[in-house]
Amino acid sequence: MSATAPHFDNSYQQLPERFYASVAPAIPEAPVLLALNEPLAGALGLDLQWLRGEEGLAMLSGRELPDGAASIAMAYAGHQFGGWAPQLGDGRAILIGEIIGNDGVRRDLQLKGAGRTPFSRGGDGLAWLGPVLREYVVSEAMAALGVPTTRALAAVSTGGQVIRETILPGAVLTRVATSHIRVGTFQYFTARRDLDGLKALADHVIARHYPQAVEADEPYLALLEAVIQAQVALISHWQSIGFIHGVMNTDNMTLSGETIDYGPCAFMDDYHPATVFSSIDQGGRYAYANQPVIGQWNLAVLASALLPLFGEDEEKAVADAQALIDSVPGRFDAAILSHFRRKIGLTDDFTEGDDALIADLLSRMAANMVDFTNFFRALGRLPDEGGEQTDAPTRDLFVDPTAFDQWAEGWRRRLARQTIPQGDRQAKMDSVNPAFIPRNHRIEEMIAAALEGDLKPVQDLMAVLSKPFDDQPDHANYASPPSEQERVTATFCGT
Repeated sequence: MSATAPHFDNSYQQLPERFYASVAPAIPEAPVLLALNEPLAGALGLDLQWLRGEEGLAMLSGRELPDGAASIAMAYAGHQFGGWAPQLGDGRAILIGEIIGNDGVRRDLQLKGAGRTPFSRGGDGLAWLGPVLREYVVSEAMAALGVPTTRALAAVSTGGQVIRETILPGAVLTRVATSHIRVGTFQYFTARRDLDGLKALADHVIARHYPQAVEADEPYLALLEAVIQAQVALISHWQSIGFIHGVMNTDNMTLSGETIDYGPCAFMDDYHPATVFSSIDQGGRYAYANQPVIGQWNLAVLASALLPLFGEDEEKAVADAQALIDSVPGRFDAAILSHFRRKIGLTDDFTEGDDALIADLLSRMAANMVDFTNFFRALGRLPDEGGEQTDAPTRDLFVDPTAFDQWAEGWRRRLARQTIPQGDRQAKMDSVNPAFIPRNHRIEEMIAAALEGDLKPVQDLMAVLSKPFDDQPDHANYASPPSEQERVTATFCGT
């Protein structure tokens, strides 16, 4: 059976030309395939033989695209750290087309780091190896954790050099998403008072992501409602695993509800609500605890952009949109509480005091510099009846172990009110509390090795992170928090 190229079915390219700019990727000097996500390729219905061949490498590197490819950079605007930017757009990414996978879902293929576009704003449009590998590994780890996310199909070195603070090897990431449409895409058309464009975009998103909205009395208000639900589900999931996005600008929030743009992202080691990693977030705008607040802020911006579609009665349109936005904090509280109830083993209906029990735990964890991931994993192993000896793996994570002892008394009284057997409760906790996350120091080690030509750490890390809820005793060192010398205190966007 001969290898076959992807079959593209490009719907975004059918929208008016002002939605994007046609652009060809930069020609790489000497591309080499560094990583290919074979399970994802299979799910997408892509031919592995073709992808690993000369034509596949040509597509994944941007050297030459197959027949039917789109090759466009999408236009959008956005608020970046609260400041308005009327024109952003894909400055270093090129959408090469859409494919329909084996599951019937339409997905974008995009080359990130593929060179200048009309939206590059003076940048070179390129990416270097470090951020490409970081996004490849972290986005796939997020998928394995069950978090809605863009995916990584391939990482390719270009053979060229990229100038940042120093000279670095160039690379291209092939990113997969159910779409790359952002809050900022809507802002782009509303800011230009292009109501025809705004309506065409909204109709496209409804057809592509939320077809049930068509049946609603007010389809565009139903679209806002659906996006709110998707973003609340997404960001509450981030909170439950200690993930910090780092740059929640409106151009980095998708209408599909997928995590996108893994720039200065990181997972917490020690728990603290004010944790920030991004080197450019000096004020802590996008700190861990602020992510739901910023989620609401971004959704309010989306509501404002959609407002012209909500009907001719402006007063009613504003009131309807405001009511939805006002509901967001309560939705976040309920979703986050639901996640954390499962994390501490509560499987029955909510009982008054559950929220206080969780808040007390998190306060004690913050005061005692407790490793977020390892604590919840260890908690899931504790018996219903405890003591200093049986609780040691968990209580020893606290600077003051008695802080855990005091909390655990109330926790066990609460567990006693359930009827679930201890073993079932522990298994359920293991299913939501990962043993392995992409630890920041491991990511940095992986990048350092790759810069020396050693890709084995990439492969090893990917193998461990593909099964985050399994114990994997042979790889227990990947669950270890960093030493003081290994701690990563700042992350960078990579541009």
